Amino acid sequence: MNVRRLIPTTAVAGAVVLGLTALSACSTSDAADGGNGDKLKVTASFYPMQFLAERIGGEHVAVTSLTKPGVEPHDLELTPRQIGSISESDYVLYLKGIQPAVDDAILQSGVKNTVDAATLTTLENHGSEVSGHDHGHEEEAHEDEAHEEHAEGDGHNHGEEGGADPHIWLDPVKYAEVAKGVGKSLEKADPDHAAAYKKNTEALVGELDKLNTAYETGLKNTATKTFITTHSAFGYLAERYGLTQQGIAGIDPEAEPSPARIQEIHTIAEKEKATTVFFETLASDRTAKTLAKDTGLKTGVLDPLEGITKKSQGADYIEVMESNLTALQKALGAK
Repeated sequence: MNVRRLIPTTAVAGAVVLGLTALSACSTSDAADGGNGDKLKVTASFYPMQFLAERIGGEHVAVTSLTKPGVEPHDLELTPRQIGSISESDYVLYLKGIQPAVDDAILQSGVKNTVDAATLTTLENHGSEVSGHDHGHEEEAHEDEAHEEHAEGDGHNHGEEGGADPHIWLDPVKYAEVAKGVGKSLEKADPDHAAAYKKNTEALVGELDKLNTAYETGLKNTATKTFITTHSAFGYLAERYGLTQQGIAGIDPEAEPSPARIQEIHTIAEKEKATTVFFETLASDRTAKTLAKDTGLKTGVLDPLEGITKKSQGADYIEVMESNLTALQKALGAK
């Protein structure tokens, strides 16, 4: 009897030892108290912030994004568990004005190291139709209409803080400024790994500089400077590279354009020799297709990079921005 009993006991003992080893292995990598070689627990509000935290934090951070892939960030509502996870973070990186639910939760979380990316660069005010070049006069009436649309709970908070446009990450130069600020704040939050954060920041800024150069050279000589988009997210990008963004129906990518606006876009497309109506990966392409049919234009994808999904034209920020450049070159007739 005893012999028979020994086997399971030994097996159990072995399993317990294995279990303990596994547990201790987990606890060193998953615990996130910020000290003793543990990872810094970082919460990022949505993909552009997550990308910065992961690339700059590297192996020293455990990053959680509040916005799941495929979710429109502006529509995000937080679960009680997510709100709890914010207050348990060592460091929170967000962009004020994009996600009101996140802004409120962070305000109430009491986390010491919270960084608003909007404070790390300068925000500007972009009308939904005009960017880069001042073609605004003939569209002023529509501008008023579009701004009313912005103000009505589309999650962009364009009415606040002087109507600043929050889409700073679509300009590689501004995004690099934000990256530098994030690097410095991580060095302060976790001084033990400051050298690694500094090195990772420099590497990322170098990649963003290269991306900026690719855009500058790739969009220097084009047949037209005007592009039409269902989501007016590309104001900073347009301004940086001397282009004009024509938004179909203001900021809301799902909004139906008025017949008058469709006519206006038709006229602009003819006058400015625009060829393409861009839609985005996270929203419906219905508006773009209707407009393209009515105006004889092509459709294409210009990704505002608010999240990465299987449909994204690339695995990360840099790759999708390169795809956006190719799409713009094609639409604008780059020489």
